[in-house]
Amino acid sequence: MKAIVVGGGIGGLATAVSLRRVGWEVQVLERAAEFGEVGAGIGVMPNALRALEWMGVADEARRLGTSRVSGGIKASEGRWLAHLPEVGQEKIIAMHRADLHGVLLRALPPEILFNNVEVRSVQELDADLVVAADGINSRLRAELLPDAPGPVYAGATAWRGVAPGPFDLPISQTLGPGGEAGILPLADGRVCWYVSTVAPAHADLDPAELFAGWHEPIPTLMATTPDILRHDIYELPLLPTFVSGRVVLLGDAAHAMVPYMGQGACMALEDAVTLAAVDGDPARYDAARRPRAQAVWKASRMAGKFGIEVRSPLALAVRNFALRAMPGQVAVRGMTRFSAWQVPAMPR
Repeated sequence: MKAIVVGGGIGGLATAVSLRRVGWEVQVLERAAEFGEVGAGIGVMPNALRALEWMGVADEARRLGTSRVSGGIKASEGRWLAHLPEVGQEKIIAMHRADLHGVLLRALPPEILFNNVEVRSVQELDADLVVAADGINSRLRAELLPDAPGPVYAGATAWRGVAPGPFDLPISQTLGPGGEAGILPLADGRVCWYVSTVAPAHADLDPAELFAGWHEPIPTLMATTPDILRHDIYELPLLPTFVSGRVVLLGDAAHAMVPYMGQGACMALEDAVTLAAVDGDPARYDAARRPRAQAVWKASRMAGKFGIEVRSPLALAVRNFALRAMPGQVAVRGMTRFSAWQVPAMPR
């Protein structure tokens, strides 16, 4: 059986690794001139780490990443709102997105990877299975589901980068009025960070000015980062299906979500392993993945409503009090509700 994967990002490469593991012949087609990944950090959550374990690449991911337990959540002035205990919580692997992409790329033979290939229609592809892993603006999704909604602006914009350091910091999240920040330390002392704020799309904003009053090391991380990326945050409204005939949608092409639970790329890794577990069967893939991915999509949205979207002083006070009063074990149970996912049983 032959599969063609359209898109050479994390989701596309993970799909190729996974399908090859169950005996499929695979080709990966990438539009860019070379295979690579841009961006900053990624938290490989326990569910995603199980997917990497099944693919056989988790050991290399651990070697390149930093295994830590999240330190917790702070208010913008620096006060701790919640400490997340290690008890009952598996460790997160903090990595640069490019490092995770490289782990997957090295697990594939070069002869199945083709770049500078722009797929305009699924009709161009001769395969038993086509995997559309071509991102939130998927051309194949638009062709196959012409009546489905396209990406919509989620109401916030974000900046991210990698501060050279060296720093010694815990993984943490900071919540402030209409904004949030995150710190993700890497193994070599660098720190991936992001800041985001509620704003109109394409607004002319200066992140250094917006977050100047937030606690250290957030201003320092921003000031010492040579290259800062900005992106407005978009999401894909819920789709009625992830499949059409022999084509399956995967990753952001199927369920692009707001980043407030850190599960976007993790969902793509789950997608890839699940597709292999059902031996490329589109109907079984849709039945297994759509309820799960859309539940995480909704939870990510809800996290934004109690996080970045809180702006009034009264609402901030209520939210912060609730976080301080919540036992750490309760917070951990809320996280493991989604990170407890297990790899599906393999077909006979």
